[in-house]
Amino acid sequence: MIVSASRRTDIPAYYSEWFLERLREGYVLVRNPMNPHQISRVRLDPEAVDGIVFWSKNPAPLLDRLDELKNYAYYFQFTVTGYGPEIEPGLPDKERSIIPTFQRLADRIGPDRVIWRYDPIFLSQTYSMEFHLRRFEALAEQLSAFTRKCTVSFLDLYRNTRRNLSALALTDFPSGLQERLAGSLAEIAKRYGLCMDTCAEKIDLQKYNIAHARCIDGQLFSRLLGCPVEIGKDKNQRPECGCVESVDIGAYNTCRNGCRYCYANYLDACVHVNHAQHDPHAPLLIGKVGAEDRIAERKPRVYRQAQLQFEL
Repeated sequence: MIVSASRRTDIPAYYSEWFLERLREGYVLVRNPMNPHQISRVRLDPEAVDGIVFWSKNPAPLLDRLDELKNYAYYFQFTVTGYGPEIEPGLPDKERSIIPTFQRLADRIGPDRVIWRYDPIFLSQTYSMEFHLRRFEALAEQLSAFTRKCTVSFLDLYRNTRRNLSALALTDFPSGLQERLAGSLAEIAKRYGLCMDTCAEKIDLQKYNIAHARCIDGQLFSRLLGCPVEIGKDKNQRPECGCVESVDIGAYNTCRNGCRYCYANYLDACVHVNHAQHDPHAPLLIGKVGAEDRIAERKPRVYRQAQLQFEL
């Protein structure tokens, strides 16, 4: 079983103590976002978990506690964009905090296990094509020694995203312009020794040597574990998504980064209410098990074929 921690919230930034306690306890309870009274009990012991993918914009709270992950294969999807605090209000300063955290993390676990995400990309009066090219190169210069790859994507205007971005004067970003920008970003990435791929994009950018990403990557886990990991594509994701199957242990409306483009937060008020119900010692990320809730054991499926070597 691959654990996704998490597409729905920034667990390393805000819930790392809870996550590490869940590892010690060996299980976690996860509400079904489509049926909140349906709860899965998911094993988290090393025998059940093939690997963990962390999604974060600021995993600093985990940096000094990585030894507690020593029995697991894991890597980070680490988002660093060029946007300012009016777009990503919950993040600390990038030059003083985020970029040094990225570098320290890679020094600890190696550049293969820290994947840089520059996404989602959108255009506005402030964030023009020229801005993205200039800022992407500045970040590539600072991060290229600490990662092997950069994943990009273009903004999808979900209903809640459209509402949050309504005051930002977005400009048209047709596929032809996306292709032009992606090609220029790929040239910059190449100069800094980085390969580039796209996350769940329909647009074909192969002529720029930009592949379709597998953000949850069975092949990478095969290398980390030193043995084959036979796992299929995640059918619950969009057709363009190359991720393999995983179990997400996060919850929507719980991330305090406050990013205006975020698809996982619908209302800021809900985020504050939910975070107030968080108990780092509880099996659920938010709240407690109620009388109407039903808990079902999720049987883990182990995909690693034979453990030959475990690499850290």
